[in-house]
Amino acid sequence: MKVIVGLGNPGKEYEKTRHNIGFIVLDSYLGKVKWKEDHKALIYETKINDEKVLFVKPLTFMNNSGEAIKEILSYYKVDIDDLLVVQDDIALELGKSRIKYESSDGGHNGIKSIIKELNTNKFLRLKIGLAKEQDIDTISYVLGKLSKKEIDQVKSDLDKYYNIMESFIYYGKDKVLMM
Repeated sequence: MKVIVGLGNPGKEYEKTRHNIGFIVLDSYLGKVKWKEDHKALIYETKINDEKVLFVKPLTFMNNSGEAIKEILSYYKVDIDDLLVVQDDIALELGKSRIKYESSDGGHNGIKSIIKELNTNKFLRLKIGLAKEQDIDTISYVLGKLSKKEIDQVKSDLDKYYNIMESFIYYGKDKVLMM
C-alpha cells in the first residue's frame, strides 16, 4: 500500500492559498472523486497497477498534519517508505520542485509536525516551489491566495508532479530518489 499526502488547510478560505498546494495537486490529479472523512483526514482509496493507494488530505490544519498521518500509517500498517508528502516550499523558486528524503523541516510547520509525530525525518517529500517575496511576512504569504502567475506555473508543471507520484506508486521511493 502507498500513501500520498497533500498538505494544506481545510476550509473554503484556504482553498487557493500557497500553503494548500498539496491539496490542489491531489485534487487536480484525481479529479472529482468521493473523499471519505476518517482518521482526522479526507481519504480517497483506489487501486493503481494492483497497488492499493490512499490519497490523504489532513483535516488537522497544517501545524498538526502529523497527527492525521501518524494515525493513518498506524491504522493501515503502512511502512514509512510507502509515504509521499506533497508540500509547498517558499524557499524554492516558482516553477522548481525538489524530491527530498531525510531532511529538516526547513521551517515548514506541517513537515515539523510530521517529523515530531513520526519521530523521524526519513520520509519522501515532493517540494513545490512558491518563492516568497522578500517584503511579506511568511504567514501572510503562505496563507495568501495564489497569483495568476503561480496558478499558471503550477498548471504547467502538473504533469511533472503526476509523473513523480506515479513513479512512487509503480516503483517506490528508491526510483523517485533517482529522478
